[in-house]
Amino acid sequence: MQKGNGILVVSALELELVGSRLPDTITQVMTGVGKVNAACAVTRALTEFKPSLVVNFGTAGAVRADLQGLLEVSRVIQHDIIAEPLAPRGRTPFEPALDEFSSGWPGVVCATGDRFVTGHDPWLAERSVDLVDMELFAIAAACRRTHTPWRSFKYVTDTADEDAGRDWQANVHLGQDLFIERLNALLS
Repeated sequence: MQKGNGILVVSALELELVGSRLPDTITQVMTGVGKVNAACAVTRALTEFKPSLVVNFGTAGAVRADLQGLLEVSRVIQHDIIAEPLAPRGRTPFEPALDEFSSGWPGVVCATGDRFVTGHDPWLAERSVDLVDMELFAIAAACRRTHTPWRSFKYVTDTADEDAGRDWQANVHLGQDLFIERLNALLS
């Protein structure tokens, strides 16, 4: 990690975003896969660097087959927390303020979970979810706790179906150029 200009770029894996491709003025953190890794790494980075903006870039599976390319996320929810009967699916018991987070920017809806989605889930459709990932909800939660604005850009690698794992592996590296272009536009 190196100190930057107030922007912290967060990705799960170097497979998604090779750090040497970022401008020298950017601080980058690789979290590892999943919500626990993301929450720990981002909380540590927020404390150490105190960025003015967190920008997440990662890969995602499309729940809707018409989605492709690099998409900005407007809202994120959790799809894998199931604490019934204490709270309905997607809700952390006794924490209603942690049901969803909004970036404040227009875009798609992402659902985060520590599960690689490989099939249709009616719950996702009922909530108009567009994409699924494994880190964004934790990143947004850490940002909320420190009042740090966040944005997220997801590159669609697969269609969250039975071929998702194979498709993700084949496409994981393809979104870097699109993200670097979008990041440079944010910096200008």
